[in-house]
Amino acid sequence: MSTFFRFINILTSILFCFVSISTFSQVRLPRLISDGMVLQRDKPIKIWGWASANEVVVIRFNGQNYTTKTNNNKHWQLMLPGMKAGGPYQMDIRGKNNITIKNILLGDVWICSGQSNMEFDMSRVKDKYAAEIASSTNLDIRQFFVNHQWNFKAQDDVQSNGWLSADPKTIYRFTAVGYFFARQLYEKYHIPIGLINTSVGGSPAEAWTSTEGLKELPTYLEQIKPYQDSLNVKEIQQHDKLITSNWYKQIKAGDKGFLNPSDLWKTGGLDPSGWGVLTIPGIINNPELKGFAGILWLKRVIDIPEVDAGKDAIIQLGNFSDQDTTYINGQKVGYTSNKHLPRQYTIASSLLKTGINIIVIRLLINSGPGSFYEGKPYQLNIGNTVISLQGEWKYKVGVSVDPFPTAKLVNFAYQPTVLYNSMIAPLLGYGIKGIVWYQGEANTTKAYAYRPLFRALISDWRSQFNQGDFPFLFVQLANLRAKPKLPTGSSWAELREAQAMALTLPNTAMAVAHDIGEWNDIHPLNKLDLGKRLALAAQKVAYGDKAVIYSGPTYQSMKVQGSQCTIQFTNIGTGLTIKGSDKLSQFAIAGANQKFVWANARIDGDNVIIWSESVPEPVAVRYAWSDNPEDANLYNREGLPAVSFRTDSWAGLTFGK
Repeated sequence: MSTFFRFINILTSILFCFVSISTFSQVRLPRLISDGMVLQRDKPIKIWGWASANEVVVIRFNGQNYTTKTNNNKHWQLMLPGMKAGGPYQMDIRGKNNITIKNILLGDVWICSGQSNMEFDMSRVKDKYAAEIASSTNLDIRQFFVNHQWNFKAQDDVQSNGWLSADPKTIYRFTAVGYFFARQLYEKYHIPIGLINTSVGGSPAEAWTSTEGLKELPTYLEQIKPYQDSLNVKEIQQHDKLITSNWYKQIKAGDKGFLNPSDLWKTGGLDPSGWGVLTIPGIINNPELKGFAGILWLKRVIDIPEVDAGKDAIIQLGNFSDQDTTYINGQKVGYTSNKHLPRQYTIASSLLKTGINIIVIRLLINSGPGSFYEGKPYQLNIGNTVISLQGEWKYKVGVSVDPFPTAKLVNFAYQPTVLYNSMIAPLLGYGIKGIVWYQGEANTTKAYAYRPLFRALISDWRSQFNQGDFPFLFVQLANLRAKPKLPTGSSWAELREAQAMALTLPNTAMAVAHDIGEWNDIHPLNKLDLGKRLALAAQKVAYGDKAVIYSGPTYQSMKVQGSQCTIQFTNIGTGLTIKGSDKLSQFAIAGANQKFVWANARIDGDNVIIWSESVPEPVAVRYAWSDNPEDANLYNREGLPAVSFRTDSWAGLTFGK
């Protein structure tokens, strides 16, 4: 080798070493500690990160310097003294490199967690709350959104795009219930509010609980034993990916709607031959489509008057299962992959013409029966004209296959501990005011087991965060499904009961939602009233406002006298009242035979008297005990609904599950 090339190699090696040293010895911070962050006021402030071993790290903040050194694991941390609310501030961090964090506020930090109703963002309610969005600019309300991750081992950082301040553009990404909660608190206290939104749709509570927190509930830990081997997890993932890929390949390859280039079904055509008829909305119950899975093509012909042609339009197609691609006159106007998301697509003015226009939906049904949710809008809005899309549609089968093999797959994101490990554990050092929790739908089939599980989660988080018994606020399940004609068992009522049992833990509070849900949607739009109820709970539990009425009437005791039962309540505020009627509803009564019937009920001072001529010797009373007790109308005069309850302890639908 020539002297020149030896020199080049030596120089390259030196440069490589220099780059390696400068790369691996730099101070690094968790993503949570970044521009725009909100730090918890009036508590010691922990700042931490990584650097090279024994590297000196200096933080300058609010006119003071703080110094530390990394340990052998290349980790460092500093505890800054608690400070009053205020800002914005700048923080300078020096090691072998310098980092400047700008626009820091001190205020109250709330972790917002749970499943899809917490994840549900303001973009989903942009029409309902247009005025609130337009006036949302507030640099003192901020959100840090944690991207979805799962892991069977605790992680040291999260994935995120950082902190956002609220304004009409960014607000669409904020958790809706969390934003209205924060706005209410800000209007009351004028303290900066930081929301850490760490939530995953469909997730069960056990996925958010640590291994330590589940030690008294070993069944969950047994469930994940096979997944401690990372190679086994990879093999399962590859296997599941292959199954999923093959199913969708089968769908794509067999769909007759795309097989003939000269007869693409997305154009609709006008030839009715070979097309059947079904009715929207409702369950697809045509005999030939019973249990159908695959691709179903639907078309509807509409007539656009000349006065409206050439105008922008919006098509609303409610909610339906499972995935759709929607076309107007052969052009794609929208796609939605989730049955829980409303279909609302904007149609360009150039696409609709005077006279005949054809709407085509390519509907992918994972497993039958498919369904178009009732009570949702199915219409085309153009100019001042509203064209109904309810009623008969033509349909044709593109391809019929076996149902998607969900039972054969492992959903790792919902396994015990995995969301805690990846989306909570990395946050543990951060100072917080408390937790806002909205979850439970995923656990309704095992509501009885939710009793110890939910309490374990609350205790676990408090232990892991090591910040005392901080406030833990949570939402009780909203109403869902059709209102029952007769009193009946309900797994949703049992889950609500399990949630309410957690109120025995200190510094907890619950927002009732069984009166502001939607019978036909697991994701109710009314997040404003829910945010207000949570904020009332925070005023009481977190801010020590002893005068605030934060809960509706809560069952205390029952006294039976002859054929009547007298129910006593706490949290009656300034008195009991009936909302929207002159007669109480959703009370049920039973004798020793455990058969409930609807009961008569009346308010008697601070109590409620319940009776029924068909139950001469009552032993038990229930209130709002169903999936959907939407007309339960016992409130206090402050406008807060009574908490659902039962006086019996008889076995329910989920006992032993």
